Amino acid sequence: MVKVNHKQAALDFLSFVNASPTPYHAVKSGKDLLASAGFKEIKERDSWSSTLHPGGKYYLTRNGSTLVAFAIGKKWKPGNSIAMVGAHTDSPVLRIKPVSKKGDEGYVQVGVETYGGGIWHTWFDRDLGVAGRVMVRGKDGNIVSKLVKVDRPILRIPTLAIHLDRKESFDFNNETQLFPIAGLVEAELNRTKGQTTDSSNDEPAKKALKAATERHHPYLVELIASEVDSKPSEILDFELILFDTQKSCLGGLLEEFVFSPRLDNLNMSFCAVQGLIESVRSATALDDDNAIRLIALFDHEEIGSKSAQGADSNTLPAILRRLSVLPAEDFGSEKSYHKVGNELDITTAFEQSLSTSFLLSADMAHAVHPNYSAKYEADHKPQINEGPVIKINANQRYATNSPGIVLLQEVAEKATEDGGDVVPLQLFVVRNDSSCGSTIGPMLSANLGTRTLDLGNPQLSMHSIRETGGTQDIGHAIRLFASFFEHYSTLAPSILVD
Repeated sequence: MVKVNHKQAALDFLSFVNASPTPYHAVKSGKDLLASAGFKEIKERDSWSSTLHPGGKYYLTRNGSTLVAFAIGKKWKPGNSIAMVGAHTDSPVLRIKPVSKKGDEGYVQVGVETYGGGIWHTWFDRDLGVAGRVMVRGKDGNIVSKLVKVDRPILRIPTLAIHLDRKESFDFNNETQLFPIAGLVEAELNRTKGQTTDSSNDEPAKKALKAATERHHPYLVELIASEVDSKPSEILDFELILFDTQKSCLGGLLEEFVFSPRLDNLNMSFCAVQGLIESVRSATALDDDNAIRLIALFDHEEIGSKSAQGADSNTLPAILRRLSVLPAEDFGSEKSYHKVGNELDITTAFEQSLSTSFLLSADMAHAVHPNYSAKYEADHKPQINEGPVIKINANQRYATNSPGIVLLQEVAEKATEDGGDVVPLQLFVVRNDSSCGSTIGPMLSANLGTRTLDLGNPQLSMHSIRETGGTQDIGHAIRLFASFFEHYSTLAPSILVD
């Protein structure tokens, strides 16, 4: 059984989220953890038939912002089950616009665009850095993608003094009053006095698009260039977001809380990665397993998942189709591909796998708020540090049903460690007079026809720039996911539903 030190798991999560201000960084952080655990990187564009083998551990990425990893049981056969945990790498953020150079009243300002449904007033008066992906022309002429993280406060969105606006509510226009300040025009003029940009010597007079130094403030481009060891003229484009430079930390009188940005949903992404790693840490972990253990961390959930790397794309179906036909360890001739029978009929292996597989859609849940308890259904008030929350909605905003609840309960009860307690679980539904959010669960369930359950760790302040979760819940989720991977192939056949 997997043993987890809850305090250490929380500290490891802090390191993970502090290193991951963007989906690109979150994927890199996940890749680093997987590589350290012996997982090998593969590419979608390559053939897998001779590369992947039962007993192997692998990971791949799409767009640098979606990560899929899996471990193949040594008793795997084509058409067998795949146990999956799905989460997402993105969070509501402010993103720098393609043309961001702005200024007024003597200030250097940066134009930003809202991404997702953030609580935008929480972004005011915070110390903001920038991070993301930069497209750079290398010395050899090739264009490469580099990650950048300016981890110091270079931007700030100041509120208006109460003396000038005494309204009780804080209302503002997202287009005209959400621009951060980056400096003073006079200081910028003094800095550049007598300087010439290197782009005037290196770049042709006419281009399809204006240079980055024209579309954005030159000093911002210079700063980005210095972070990736390049010249400003070599910066062709970038996808940058703003992030709070205050580090995640443990909080509360007894450090029972996690105070952090991006809990939704890097908390579940981290727990998924760690759960998979813990489930295969033993050298014999895959010896008797006839299933595949898989995690999928998608980009773009916060804006509907409809992108090439979102959950509502072909990412997971394409990967599952390729995995479903992987040969067994003792595969030695073509007869296995042509034998008529439920187990080895390769023409239906994909459909057979989907019909017996299971997906845990892992996205953060709402903990009861002590100051707004009336907003919660009276008998469904999840508590922080009381374990993952099973999310249920009769209108299928969540994909959970009774067979899935029974399965997860069995998984939680098998997650004992050296005589320890089972993983605690909680149930949640929204009030009938409240709207209900949704997750990747329903869309993947519909696209795949695979049994699915929605769950997530409880938190407060969801979609704020800084959120609150539980220290113990990280360890609870890791244990739950590890137990799910360890026991799915034996538990699933005992819960009979057509």
